[in-house]
Amino acid sequence: MAAMNKFIQAPVASRESSALFVYTNSSGGRNAPVNLLEFSRDFKNFVRIPASKLKSCRHGYRKGKLLSGYSSFDFYTPSKRRFRIVAAALTEQFTLDKSADSLPTSLAINFPLRRTEKVEGKIRAKVSPGNKDGKLQLTLECDLPGSWVLHWGVTYSDDPVSEWDQPPADMQPPGSVIVKDYAAQTPLVQEESPEGKRLSYVQISIDNSNSIAAINFLLKDEDTGTWYKDGGKDFRVLLAEAIPKSFYDPSNGAGLKVWPGILDWMSGMFLNPKESPPQTLQNGSEIEDANPSNQIGDSVCKEYKLSKENVLKNLLRVSVQKNTEEKLNLVSFDTDLPGDVVLHWGVCKDDSKRWEMLPQGEYPSDTIVFRRRALQTTLQRKDNGTGSYGVLCIDDQHTGLLFVLKLKGDNTWLNSNGDDFYIPLQGLLSVSSAEAPNSVMDGTKKTLDIMQRINEEGKMENVILDEGQQEVASVESNPSELQTPIFPDKQIGSIEYKDAASILLNKEIKSLVERISAESSMSVGSKETQEKFLQEIERLAAKAYTSFKDSTALFTEKSEPAVQAWKPKGKPCSGTGSGYEVVLQGFNWESHRSGGWYHKLSEKSGEIASRGFTIVWLPPPTDSVSPEGYMPRDLYNLNSRYGSVDELKDIVRRFHDVGVKVLGDAVLNHRCAQYQNHNGVWNIFGGRLNWDDRAIVSDDAHFQGRGNRSSGDFFHAAPNIDHSQEFVRRDLNDWLQWLRSEIGYDGWRLDFVRGFWGGYVKDYIQGSEPFFAVGEYWDSLSYTYGQMDHDQDAHRQRIIDWINATDGNAGAFDVTTKGILHTVLEKCEYWRLSDKKGKPPGVVGWWPSRAVTFIENHDTGSTQGHWRFPAGKEMQGYAYILTHPGTPAVFYDHLFSNNYNGISSLIAVRKRAGIHCRSVIQIVKAERDVYAAKIDERIFVKIGPGHYEPPNSSKWIVATEGPDYKVWEAL
Repeated sequence: MAAMNKFIQAPVASRESSALFVYTNSSGGRNAPVNLLEFSRDFKNFVRIPASKLKSCRHGYRKGKLLSGYSSFDFYTPSKRRFRIVAAALTEQFTLDKSADSLPTSLAINFPLRRTEKVEGKIRAKVSPGNKDGKLQLTLECDLPGSWVLHWGVTYSDDPVSEWDQPPADMQPPGSVIVKDYAAQTPLVQEESPEGKRLSYVQISIDNSNSIAAINFLLKDEDTGTWYKDGGKDFRVLLAEAIPKSFYDPSNGAGLKVWPGILDWMSGMFLNPKESPPQTLQNGSEIEDANPSNQIGDSVCKEYKLSKENVLKNLLRVSVQKNTEEKLNLVSFDTDLPGDVVLHWGVCKDDSKRWEMLPQGEYPSDTIVFRRRALQTTLQRKDNGTGSYGVLCIDDQHTGLLFVLKLKGDNTWLNSNGDDFYIPLQGLLSVSSAEAPNSVMDGTKKTLDIMQRINEEGKMENVILDEGQQEVASVESNPSELQTPIFPDKQIGSIEYKDAASILLNKEIKSLVERISAESSMSVGSKETQEKFLQEIERLAAKAYTSFKDSTALFTEKSEPAVQAWKPKGKPCSGTGSGYEVVLQGFNWESHRSGGWYHKLSEKSGEIASRGFTIVWLPPPTDSVSPEGYMPRDLYNLNSRYGSVDELKDIVRRFHDVGVKVLGDAVLNHRCAQYQNHNGVWNIFGGRLNWDDRAIVSDDAHFQGRGNRSSGDFFHAAPNIDHSQEFVRRDLNDWLQWLRSEIGYDGWRLDFVRGFWGGYVKDYIQGSEPFFAVGEYWDSLSYTYGQMDHDQDAHRQRIIDWINATDGNAGAFDVTTKGILHTVLEKCEYWRLSDKKGKPPGVVGWWPSRAVTFIENHDTGSTQGHWRFPAGKEMQGYAYILTHPGTPAVFYDHLFSNNYNGISSLIAVRKRAGIHCRSVIQIVKAERDVYAAKIDERIFVKIGPGHYEPPNSSKWIVATEGPDYKVWEAL
């Protein structure tokens, strides 16, 4: 019997009819259209069937009408080839009575779709004279729809360092709400403009006696919760720019003389104000300085173009009907997306979900081949204009269908939460004809067991997506952006399993590399997508590397604990933050002597937040033998030399109130005992975690532990904890979870991680689910005859090995970069800042998303001074780490010093330019006395006494500079 035909919808011939081309597979493999059927709009009648080509008919139609009770009909050509049209699959509009002859629906899935639509508008700030009492009137207007709230504060001329202060009560319009002690929030009033547009505005009167030099503000859309900034920084109305000309008129009694102190503060600061260039906000909105400080009569007006993204929701319904007789799957698509919708699709033959194409002739004739890797078919528009539909016919040898959608009008790609849509085609449960009309969810529920079987191979897929899970990619994105796959949560316990895991991971990595290679050959840009590919490759490489390292003989010599059954209950978690973090180490080695460090630091929380820091790292919180906290004893006793447990909770809360996350300094490698054993050795612990000597590694003779051998280096001052013991890992995991819930920590700085295997850190991160985690892996760099080697690959490889062992779930301090900067600045050897491949020579050059760069901390600097950064060269170091990829960390002593303004300016540049941990760096010069680099096409940085200027200098402006460093921003 001849194979069943493949068919598609051709473009609609008229508003009254829809057309179908009918195909078949001949025995010789040739495919040709043999007939054209035109159905009426209700699909119950069809015309123009050339009778000369129909020799006989089996069932389903008579005299040009479909018979009730049939969902398909057959006809024969003169060559006796049989053709079948399956009516039920054509569209939802084609409704026929069901019968036993109907094809059952084996699978039906609803995919919520989310896309965005840009709406253009303006923000206008207008300053004009008020009444004759000398007040200024500031009017802020926004012509975009939304429930807008103004979040604002003032800068006083006698306190320019504090940019945000609470506005005086007489300035606050009705409805204002005070936010802590530094700002107010005022809802904008809505009215209709003469042009019929909705306009939101607020008016603020500025009293001349308050010495206010500037108004700082943000806008928030309460409907979406989105904040709008001026290219990553606050909007700012500088009153020196905004004072109308009439205020300078000596004849005007309300001139500048009524602004005491303002001229001294503003001299040299506002004479040549820099205008904000067009910027793209992280939330996707664009603000452009379109009209800088125009004088309009007695008013000064400044406008910004603003684009707001409105979220639009649509739905895609996919159903699969199986024809077991013909071994075919009929896949139907129905969506309410407007305009022309392109189905970008392919098939796969196994669970690796590698994209393949059907052989030519087995896909619709109007389908085009996309880069020899996928097919693109335009869906048929519905006659009533409510969306599009389409049908594919795929044989049973393929296990699944992969696809994404493309909107032709704006080149938007729609995918499944960052991954491809996937429809399984094999192993589907049958649904009886009586069940077919039920909700699409019924069919989906019956496939969960099948999907679980697929998942057991190592990759989980969501069949039903909750509303809002769809992701919109721009035209620059590849249509198959990846969602991080979840691998089986099994304890690797045998070489066989490790080998199998490695094979699976290597296949995943190979697939990703092939896909990113194909992406790089596309004519459109795809930087964001390639970053996501690289992130996924990073994670998989770490997994594969760990599997390889675990299977080597090196690890087989270590003793295995008697019980290893415990595993954390948390979900797989990557404690690597958002990528835009800037960390402040919020203490030094002497902070415990302050008599209340928590209280002292909490008073600076608002100031720290205003400087651009997003994370503050607090000292160890536990009871400790040493006052600094690094010799912990009773882990659940949080009354330390830094303050009480209540003060600790208060400082965490105060930082959270200003939008700063908090890291706890977790000392997990060692713990001081509280009691002696029968030999007089201090190895019995007290408090809530009253462990005995089984919790101590056995190969440290000082403390006579009865645990297993150590998995790392020794910390000789205290007992090294045996993390291979199940009870130890469970107790430490519970303690970290308790710190998260009870205190409110957002993540961890992990002390002396050289002392235990990074795989245990993975368990602790999975259990406590931190936002951010960083480990201290500090050992010596490579030297030859006392001179630092140029090649520090071995040193950074050891740090990379530890990160790999954590499965990439934690970052590490980039000790390599710190050490290289020492020699660079001490010996004026800036050529060292480029490795042999022209990349940064530290961890940041190999794995920037996991590198936490720093130049000083409580151990290297402060009063310990174990490895102090070259004196007087600190700002060159910060110019490097605050402009480069990686996550920069600033030392407390450096911030609150004469470097305060320089560090603040560099952070502000980083924020404005949107530099993040994976930013792309191009080293343009690395010579004896000068180093220069371009980052993300947004900034140039130069350090060293030598000369450098960026090319096309007219396109760049100096953003900040200091002794032997300079940073330029793109105009």
